[in-house]
Amino acid sequence: MKNIIRNMNKQKGFTLIELMIVVAIIGILAAIAIPQFAAYRVRAFNSAAESDLRNIMTSQEAAYADSQAYVVVATVGPGPLSQVSASLPGAKLSQNVYARVPSISATDYTAQTLHTQGDNQYTGSAAGGITNISKAEGSTAFQ
Repeated sequence: MKNIIRNMNKQKGFTLIELMIVVAIIGILAAIAIPQFAAYRVRAFNSAAESDLRNIMTSQEAAYADSQAYVVVATVGPGPLSQVSASLPGAKLSQNVYARVPSISATDYTAQTLHTQGDNQYTGSAAGGITNISKAEGSTAFQ
């Protein structure tokens, strides 16, 4: 009988207070992590748009080397197999990235890209590389 009573006093487990403290700590960590995750996503979307601009600029230079002329591309996107590759061979867009080459001259062009979930619009030219990064939050319209 003494062994049974002794074993009952040695029960192991967590108290309600201990469980509430653990839940509170997890809640605090989640409150910190979720905004950071959202910021990382926006940076990744912006990087996709910037990378696609560099890809278009490289394709423009290849087109110029072949035909001594740059190529005008109307606003296209989104999608990996969009119309930009038809008018500008070698250029492909990431998902949800819009691009355009609105102006060309004999020696220069202007190209722009933006991601629908990013917050930046990127502009580049033959003469200056990526020349402008402007805010364009959640838009598909170029400024």
